[in-house]
Amino acid sequence: MPAQEVTHRVLQVGPLKPSLNQTLVSGYGAYVLPDGAERATFLAEHGDEITVAVTSGRTGVDADLMSALPNLGAVVNFGVGYDTTDVEEAAARNIAVSNTPDVLSDCVADTAVGLLIDVMRQFSAADRYLRAGRWVSDGNYPLTHKVSGARVGIIGLGRIGTAIATRLGGFGCTISYHNRREVEASPYRYVGSPAELAAQVDVLIIAAAGGAGTRHLVDREVLDALGPDGYLVNIARGSVVDERALVAALADGRLAGAGLDVFTDEPDVPSELLTMDNVVLLPHVGSGTVETRNAMEELTLANLDAFLQTGKLVTPVPIETATVR
Repeated sequence: MPAQEVTHRVLQVGPLKPSLNQTLVSGYGAYVLPDGAERATFLAEHGDEITVAVTSGRTGVDADLMSALPNLGAVVNFGVGYDTTDVEEAAARNIAVSNTPDVLSDCVADTAVGLLIDVMRQFSAADRYLRAGRWVSDGNYPLTHKVSGARVGIIGLGRIGTAIATRLGGFGCTISYHNRREVEASPYRYVGSPAELAAQVDVLIIAAAGGAGTRHLVDREVLDALGPDGYLVNIARGSVVDERALVAALADGRLAGAGLDVFTDEPDVPSELLTMDNVVLLPHVGSGTVETRNAMEELTLANLDAFLQTGKLVTPVPIETATVR
């Protein structure tokens, strides 16, 4: 796209998909926010020029950066999660925020189902067992647990949570859920609290958005309710789970296993998890397919174009911070 002949100036905040990086610089004349000591100098010289920031859920735009960008009108997020952007501060400053919902729901839901199958059937651990020659030396791999017909609880019956439930219906799983509010006309059973839900299921899947409203929503009480025969799957945000409580529950045998695509302090993962065969670990790849990332890029640019041309966004996030996605 040709460079914009408007007064808006775009700022890239944090790393993005390489092709999106290139498009922002070549097509929109975007600045790239530097790190370290250069940042303060850059903001002092150019902060008042910026009207749009393009970022991702892994970086975001916090209140301090908003203060340094007095003419900021929109934060355009590459990704469905926007908990790293201070949406309350944005609302107070009349700054619009967008994300890229829907286009990644399928791949993230696929990842959740893959983690559920892997952790219950222990396919990754069985693969390691075979490669280490233990099938020959130690005999058959120990029996695991059946996925079909399992009782599954989902925390967050939004777009992604619903996509997960739809897939697991094909496995004959019984689905129940907890949400901030009961979903009208949902075919699934609503449960009033995370702990109550955990006590009734074999697998608890987290599909809730991150942010202050859901921080440590899954704590020791919930994990103990899930119990030593229960499994946890998290494809949402690491902050939703009390990670230290999770590690302790797994180490003590108070939880059967976990499938995790997200962590509290990415890319750092608790070292204790690395040696546990009942845990499946992924490096935050839930939406990591060529098709989905291309669709996310297209929607990001559609939001950017719409704001530059009309002052509106295609997929604005609600002013009130959502607690499920």
